[in-house]
Amino acid sequence: MKSLLKIAFVLGIVVSFSSCKDDLKPNYQYMPNMYESVAYETYSESDAFNSPAGLKGKEGQIPPTGSIKRGFVPYDIPNTTEGYNFSKSIVNSPLDSTQVDMKKAEELFVIYCAICHGTAGNGKGKLVTQEKILGVPSYADRQISVGSVFHVQAYGLNSMGAYSNQMTQNERWMVSAYVMELKSKL
Repeated sequence: MKSLLKIAFVLGIVVSFSSCKDDLKPNYQYMPNMYESVAYETYSESDAFNSPAGLKGKEGQIPPTGSIKRGFVPYDIPNTTEGYNFSKSIVNSPLDSTQVDMKKAEELFVIYCAICHGTAGNGKGKLVTQEKILGVPSYADRQISVGSVFHVQAYGLNSMGAYSNQMTQNERWMVSAYVMELKSKL
């Protein structure tokens, strides 16, 4: 009887191991979600994420709160009259003299500013002489500082638009230094 139990036991083990592996049929999986997880599309809609703005499932496209793009340096002075007046008190650029490339600043000024303000900063640019735009002031007539020129480039003023998308912050500081140089020559 003992040998019969041993034979049955060994036969049971052999049958159980041989029944798990069959090359002709796929095996059963104990927890299939662990082996074959549900794939999620990055930009597909789902009920897992609902934003306060009402966007449904677009979590791959919304930047996190408080994030800034790479290379961007925030400008903390607000776009108000008080902010503009405060910017007039900034008389020194955060760039040191080795970082200010006047040749590059002149090129940027000619590209973005000279069409209205003129290459000398006298307010006689090509659009003004052709009477397309009127009322562009000369730098000699304005009470400006490096900070106020930078502020106007960042936010725009009156009919002048902002140039913060066209120039980096360092480039705007360089153009501001160049404008102050033009003002001293007028």
